[in-house]
Amino acid sequence: MTSLQSSPVRRAAGRPGKGTARSDADLRRALATSRPLVPTATIGGAIAAGGPLLVCLAVAVVGWFLTDAGGAGSPSGALRVGAHGWLLAHGSSVAVEGIRITAIPLGLTFICGWVAWRVGHRVGESVSGHGPDADRIADGARDWTVPLAAALFATGYAVVAVVTSAVAATAASSPSVPRVVLWSVLLGGLVGGAAIAFGSGRAAIWLPVVPVGVRDAALVAGRILRLWALVSLVALLVAFVLDFSTAANVVSQLHADAGAVLLMTLVTLGVAPNAMLFSSSYLLGPGFTVGTGTTVSTSAVVLGPLPMFPLLAALPDQGAQPWWTEWLMVTPVLLAAYVAGRVQRDRPVLAWDQAAIRGCAGGITAGVGLAALTLLAGGAVGPGRLAHVGPYTFEVLLHAITSFGIGGVLGALAVCWWQRDGDGWVRTRLSAVRLPRRRD
Repeated sequence: MTSLQSSPVRRAAGRPGKGTARSDADLRRALATSRPLVPTATIGGAIAAGGPLLVCLAVAVVGWFLTDAGGAGSPSGALRVGAHGWLLAHGSSVAVEGIRITAIPLGLTFICGWVAWRVGHRVGESVSGHGPDADRIADGARDWTVPLAAALFATGYAVVAVVTSAVAATAASSPSVPRVVLWSVLLGGLVGGAAIAFGSGRAAIWLPVVPVGVRDAALVAGRILRLWALVSLVALLVAFVLDFSTAANVVSQLHADAGAVLLMTLVTLGVAPNAMLFSSSYLLGPGFTVGTGTTVSTSAVVLGPLPMFPLLAALPDQGAQPWWTEWLMVTPVLLAAYVAGRVQRDRPVLAWDQAAIRGCAGGITAGVGLAALTLLAGGAVGPGRLAHVGPYTFEVLLHAITSFGIGGVLGALAVCWWQRDGDGWVRTRLSAVRLPRRRD
C-alpha cells in the first residue's frame, strides 16, 4: 500500500531548491507517484485486458499446431478461437457450429480478475500523488482521484473488449457485445477500482470509517467463503481421484495425443472453479444438473448420456446414495460455527446480541455471496440436453444462508459463553476438587 504524502512533503516537492532540499529518493518517489492520471489509468485498463487476451491467443495458436501440425484451418482461425475463449471468460455467449455456448470458464475469468487487480494496484501507486494529501482527506476534503482513475481504467478495459468482439465476430459465432461490455465494466471498475484504492492508499483512510460491526461481519463472511471453497475443492479432488480410472479410460477412448491431452488439461483447469461450485452445491444438499432431466444430489443421482470429458469421472454413481452422504449437509454448519468461533476468539465481544448478530450476519452474507458465484457456474455447454447444466442456484441460496447463518450464530455464542462464563465455571469446578493431604 502506498502512503499518501503529507502536506510538508508536498510543499517541499513543489518548491525544489527553495528552503527544503530533497534527496534523490524523495524525488524519485514524487515522480513515481505523480504520473499523469488520465493516460496512466486508461492505458492500465487496456493492459489489464490485453495481457490475458494475448495469452489466450498464444495458447490457441500453440494448440492449433499441436493438434494437427497446422494441417487444418489457418492461423487466423486459431486466433479467433483464442479470442472467443477470452470473450467467454467475460460473459459473452458464442455459437460453435450452430450451438450456443453460454457457460463461463470461471478459471479464466479469475485470471483476468487477478491481472486487473495487479495492474490496478500499480496504477493506484502511480497516481497516489494526485488529489488532496492524507491530512486534507482526513479533514473531509473531497478526493476524486480513485473514482476518476477507476472510470478511466474501466473505459480502457472496455475498449479492448469491444475491439476484440468486433474483430473476432463472425456471422456464425456472433458474440454478445453488451455482456462483454458489462463484464469489462465490472472487472475494470470494481476489481480494478478496488485495487486502485488500495494501491493509492485511500482504502487505508476509508476503511476505518466503516462501522466495526460491518467489518467484523465481512471478516466472518470472507473466511467462511475461503474455507468453504477449500472444502469443496478437496471434495472434488477426492471424488476425481477415487474414480481416476474412468477419466483415464475416457482419454484412451478419445485417442488423444500429448498435445490434445495438454489442451484438455488447460480446459479442465479453466472450468475447475465451475466444478468446485458444483461440488459446493452437492455438499450443501440441493445438488446440480448435468443435462435436462438429470440430477446429482446427496439423496439420489439420475444421469443420462454424458460427453466424453475426463472431469465428469468425479460424478457419483447413478442410483440411491449411501446413508452417510445425507450427513454431508452438516459440513457447512460446522464450518460456519468454526469460523465464527475463531473470529469471536480473536475479536471478542462480550454482549450476547452482538456476538450472535456478527455470526449470523457473516453467515448470511457468505450464503448470498456463494449463491451469486453459483449463479455464474452453469449454462449451456452443448446441444440438446446439455443446454442446461449447472447447480440449482435458488436452492443453494436457501441452504447456504440457513446453514451458514445457523452455524455462525452457534459458533459465536458458544465462544462468547466460554469467554464470559466458561473460564469461571472451569475454575469453580477445579477449585472444588481437593486432593487428599499426605500424612507423614
